[in-house]
Amino acid sequence: MYQALYRKYRSQTFDEMVGQSVISTTLKQAVSTGKISHAYLFSGPRGTGKTSAAKIFAKAMNCPNQVDGEPCNHCDICRDITNGSLEDVIEIDAASNNGVDEIRDIRDKSTYAPSRATYKVYIIDEVHMLSTGAFNALLKTLEEPTENVVFILATTELHKIPATILSRVQRFEFKAIKQKAIQNHLASVLSKEGIAFDEEALVIIARRAEGGMRDALSILDQALSLSSDNCVSIAVAEEITGSIGLSTLDQYVKHIRQGETTEALADLQVLFDNGKSMSRLATDLLEYLRDLLIVKVGGDNTHQSSLFEENLIMAQDVIFSMIDCVTQNLSAIKTGTQPKIYAEMMTVQLAGLSVNSNQQLPDNLVQEFEAMRQEIAELKQELTALGRQPIGEAPKPKMKSGFSFKVDKDKIMKIMEDTVEDSVRSKEYLEALKAAWNEILDAISPQNRALLMGSEPVLANADNAILAFEAAFNAEQAMKRTDLNDMFGNIMSKAAGFSPNIMAVPKSDFNHIRSEFARKMKVSTPQTEEKNATASVPESFAFLTEKLSISED
Repeated sequence: MYQALYRKYRSQTFDEMVGQSVISTTLKQAVSTGKISHAYLFSGPRGTGKTSAAKIFAKAMNCPNQVDGEPCNHCDICRDITNGSLEDVIEIDAASNNGVDEIRDIRDKSTYAPSRATYKVYIIDEVHMLSTGAFNALLKTLEEPTENVVFILATTELHKIPATILSRVQRFEFKAIKQKAIQNHLASVLSKEGIAFDEEALVIIARRAEGGMRDALSILDQALSLSSDNCVSIAVAEEITGSIGLSTLDQYVKHIRQGETTEALADLQVLFDNGKSMSRLATDLLEYLRDLLIVKVGGDNTHQSSLFEENLIMAQDVIFSMIDCVTQNLSAIKTGTQPKIYAEMMTVQLAGLSVNSNQQLPDNLVQEFEAMRQEIAELKQELTALGRQPIGEAPKPKMKSGFSFKVDKDKIMKIMEDTVEDSVRSKEYLEALKAAWNEILDAISPQNRALLMGSEPVLANADNAILAFEAAFNAEQAMKRTDLNDMFGNIMSKAAGFSPNIMAVPKSDFNHIRSEFARKMKVSTPQTEEKNATASVPESFAFLTEKLSISED
């Protein structure tokens, strides 16, 4: 009878365990030093080796030939534990034996000494399925353990275990296995089986396994069943996992990046005609965009295609916006009655984001920069020639607000007036905002944090907080996100006692408005100062008024 790969290649020693080096080392040392506790709890995601580690641990503590904490796997006890036929090592599934009577039976039998082994070991899998009464019965046994009896509890849902149990066991938390480790193990298994494979196919299977080695080996089993030429190919891996081909994603993202909406929709139609899930497309697209982001910040590049390299030209802000767009549409694509329509809407939105980003640089960029440098040099010469010649009133600077983002100039001017009228209170608001700035950045999502990293608080009153952004595009995006505004207000309410709304403005626009406000203040101030100065000079010294200057101490 054919034996499934996850059973055939189940770890038999601590050294064979994949991705859990800290746990395997700790358990080996416990065996080699003889410091074996009466109860252990193994928790972690499915398929990460909890039950396998429990069986290896049971073999190691009972093996008469163990070396440095490793079982020999050749003696009668090791073979019987591996086969599940040793009466002193009892494996129980708590999902089907979760009543009080079953646990009481374990408690009563645990008082008997082991017949062949040194330790009697109870391995209780999925222990979180026990009833409250069963947990209470187990608690009594853990409080007063019988000598040479060891309980090993395993669970995928640690939060369901009562605190009274947790305080009486040694806890080991198994982590999701890294994708690279899964790939290497799958390659090792296929090499032992004498089966050829594509490296990219193992990447697809390892990614689909989501950190579980058992899931990865099960998917590999399915792929081998589908393969007719004794080779695990990319096409077979994509078919089994339902994943979207990396070459297809390369092409799809390229069309989106270039704003070619029609071509991107055609790619989507081909995927739909081939029976691909639209929710799988959205999920794989998220991972693809994540890979772009990781590579742009200096991470490892696992993609080998030239199109992926071309897609790296997109700016981080654009990739963040695309991730945000896919995330917003993912729920509708997964649960909606018309997933294809939602996927098409998402495609149009993504292509629109790329067009607005203006990321395509002209081929003659160097020549254009050189021409601009020459024009600037000529303008400087003309200004030098003009010297101090009066040129009349300078024109008012024009507001720059790219991406169709209009700054509310009147509102900002009003906030500046309030700041001047009550400068002490306004300064307190601004200082409170700056003090809570790091707390705000820590509390918001990574996308919103990336958006606010390029900004700084510059003015504040009881109702508004003005944030000056380096990029006008980021200012526009910040004003569009109501969730960011709500979270910002909630944090400020808790931290500083007032709940302002975000007013995002490009830094260049804010500087222009501030200069204009300063000019207005200067126009209204001189007449008042002159009047006050005249009033402060005694009447007998009126003839010196023009020669005196008043300064405040």
